[in-house]
Amino acid sequence: MANRTANYAAFYVSEPFSESNLRANATPDFLYYNQLRAWKGADSSFPFVDAHEKTYNVRDNSSWETLKKRLHDRLNVSKNIILFLSNNTKNSQALREEIDYGINTKGLPIIVIYPDFKEKSDIWCSTGMRKQVKDLWDKLPQFRDNMEKVATLHVPYKKSLILSALEDPDFMIQTMTDAGQYHYLATENQQGLMGSIPSQPFYGGRQLS
Repeated sequence: MANRTANYAAFYVSEPFSESNLRANATPDFLYYNQLRAWKGADSSFPFVDAHEKTYNVRDNSSWETLKKRLHDRLNVSKNIILFLSNNTKNSQALREEIDYGINTKGLPIIVIYPDFKEKSDIWCSTGMRKQVKDLWDKLPQFRDNMEKVATLHVPYKKSLILSALEDPDFMIQTMTDAGQYHYLATENQQGLMGSIPSQPFYGGRQLS
């Protein structure tokens, strides 16, 4: 696992896809991923190491078998998966393969970023994971049915929370915590990074020691 240092960003795009195509800028999930790259470009210390820069462009006109191999190559050098799950996400062949191989073959933890939600309270309430979050899981049955096999952190689209998630060793393959669903506690008295993030994720409503 020594060379597994990258973050594998998984997001929906219609295929075939080319980043140079003007239509890329109208693809919402791609734009959310591109924001991670922009944060990294503006601050080299931002903890995002893009697996997509380590091999050939995978969103091209190559055969599916060629594309699948490149997906696997990227996942093989990754320490986790950063999954963008939004109202725009569709159950594409590439996403199914990324999730299946990433979880069932590589055992990678997943940080799920929800671009439609901005606050911790949008993800979790006193009765559990919010229905609006669970409904998005149905867009990706491969993820919904397999996420309990690995540690999965559910995060709203907020830079400070995303930064905290990317830095958390519990969601890196080398030091992954127990499998299950995790989230940040939505209370103001829990302080952490940048004054707004709890220092511990929670599982099933209970703080981990």
